[in-house]
Amino acid sequence: MKTSFAPDRLADPAIAEAEQILRRCVHCGFCTATCPTFLELGDERDSPRGRIYMMKGMLERDEPATADVVRHIDRCLGCFACMTTCPSGVDYMHLSDMARARVAETYTRPLPERLLRGLLARLLPYPGRFRAALIGGRIAKRLGLDRWLGGLRPELKAMMALMPDEVPAPAATDRPQLWPAEGTRRGRVALLAGCAQQVLAPGINAATIRVLTRHGFDVVVAREAGCCGALVQHMGLMEQARDQARRNVAAWAALADQPGGLDAIVVTTSGCGTPIKDYGHLLAGDAYYADRARLVAGLARDVTEVLAGLDLTPVRHLPAGLPVAYHAACSLQHGQKIRDLPKEVLKRLGVTPLEPAEPHICCGSAGTYNMLQPELAGRLGARKAQNLRRTGAAVVAAGNLGCLTQIATHMPEARFIHTVELADWLTGGPVPDALAGVVEAGVVEDVA
Repeated sequence: MKTSFAPDRLADPAIAEAEQILRRCVHCGFCTATCPTFLELGDERDSPRGRIYMMKGMLERDEPATADVVRHIDRCLGCFACMTTCPSGVDYMHLSDMARARVAETYTRPLPERLLRGLLARLLPYPGRFRAALIGGRIAKRLGLDRWLGGLRPELKAMMALMPDEVPAPAATDRPQLWPAEGTRRGRVALLAGCAQQVLAPGINAATIRVLTRHGFDVVVAREAGCCGALVQHMGLMEQARDQARRNVAAWAALADQPGGLDAIVVTTSGCGTPIKDYGHLLAGDAYYADRARLVAGLARDVTEVLAGLDLTPVRHLPAGLPVAYHAACSLQHGQKIRDLPKEVLKRLGVTPLEPAEPHICCGSAGTYNMLQPELAGRLGARKAQNLRRTGAAVVAAGNLGCLTQIATHMPEARFIHTVELADWLTGGPVPDALAGVVEAGVVEDVA
């Protein structure tokens, strides 16, 4: 793609990077075949190629974002299927980060949007606040206020629909501490406790700790580590994202400097793993944190990457007649380029994962997308659920809680479980909540 940035604009390292990314685009249009919003809407402006043109104009001419540009950039899920498809290697991820930052800096959103986005940014990354909000939401639903709130804004209706019926009690596994290895010690890892996940599904981290300690790893939850920063980064709030990244980098780098070091930083939410693995880029301009950020990014591992290196010996079979489909989260298959490994782990555990049609197409979760773009997210969620339904699966396994929550709203007949919960249970852990009813029916069989 031909560009015409003014020389003084190219003096800005971010603009210089944007120019190099833009020059790689050859207008081929391959990206349109895998872009979820283009497939749903058929509008070139809602394709990666169309958005790149709009980003180019905004950045090249140093113009503020317009309402039309913002509309189409907001509709981008950030699934990065386009990057998997692109034959030219266009770095759409970092280009879209710059565009979202430009929107945040130059465009004043309508007041309802500002309030909603501000609310999400101030609640979701903080487990205590998020838990309180969920409890308040449950009270509102019991009083019937959810229908009134949902009538005010479609985004509020979507938020109420995604809210769980019960809020799990705080789990001891998410508090900063060390869980020692069982048996022969083979290493030490840090575990990202996360923010929303530890409130909504504490069993995921608990299962991770059990399976890793059972296989010889000390597991540490660092005291100062918190939200990965993805939520505010996707809103274009780059300085807030960098602040959250710095806190995590400091916490994990300190653990790595201790005797014994760290073998990995284990992430159980693939939507968090993608930005953490990119901390080196996010903090590249920070003289103090740049080297530490690269260290942390190099240590970050999705939990399935760690499971793949373990001697996973199943001690149980799945209940008979309980087929399992694997849903590939976009943040894992496109963001981290981890496609076959989770399925290979499941096969080693005695599970034959069914794969739905269009496995590369996003389910519509995409962080807060299903709350900020509920109509499009609903269409994509229904599309994903229908493809999974056609596999005949009774259980859906995935490596990202956001995907599991999103698809479950469109597929209530199925059971949803994190891949690591299956790995824990099949190798000796307790029954996951998602399978409790099946196990109580007495159809679980010990391998031994």
